[in-house]
Amino acid sequence: MTPRARLMPIAVLLSLGLLGTQPATAMTVIDPTNLVQNMLTAVRTLEVINNQASQLQNETQMLLNQARNLETLDINVLNRLRTTLASTERLLAEAQGLAFDVQRLDQEFTRLYPAEYKHSVSGERMAQDTRARWKQGLDGLHTAMRMQAQVAQNLTQDESVLADLVDRSQSASGALQASQATNQLLALQAKQSIQAQQLQITQNRAIALELARQAAAVEEARELRRRFMGSGTPYTPHPVQFYR
Repeated sequence: MTPRARLMPIAVLLSLGLLGTQPATAMTVIDPTNLVQNMLTAVRTLEVINNQASQLQNETQMLLNQARNLETLDINVLNRLRTTLASTERLLAEAQGLAFDVQRLDQEFTRLYPAEYKHSVSGERMAQDTRARWKQGLDGLHTAMRMQAQVAQNLTQDESVLADLVDRSQSASGALQASQATNQLLALQAKQSIQAQQLQITQNRAIALELARQAAAVEEARELRRRFMGSGTPYTPHPVQFYR
């Protein structure tokens, strides 16, 4: 049944009521059709207002959702990650022995780990180089162990950072907060990857120093043996008669 059909009996009743309550001299002629049209117009107006109100509510909820999605995360672990990463970088900068700079390393390596000792190099100089190579290897081991200790300390802080980020990510109220939490988790992963590379560098450096020391020791032993044997005719035994 249409709204107009539903309102038609109401309009008729209203018309009869008005006719019954008013005296004959003051009787007003009411057009039921016009009354129905007016009531239908009022109903349509009310429906439009209700639709507009619902639309405004939906838009308000949409704006609230957008505002929630634009809320930023209330935690930023970037400075904490930089602090722990700086601790391992400082150890690399303080590393003694062969420098991590390519040009300086080439100069020191050529001097201390020669592929061949020249004849003009004195025995005292070779002894000094042997001592310097031993010191280089010891410094390399020390740096690797310091790096291992620092990484172990940083793991405790990384666990705290990870717990905070996971908690914020799970309780994120909007897309931006979730995205920021994910980005910071990726930053933590990248930091740990860099830290692992630094640790591997110091460990491989210590191994390389030991291998280079062994190679230099072989060359030094060869040169010392050559000098001991000399370049003349080697001694050959021959019988000697002490008594006639």
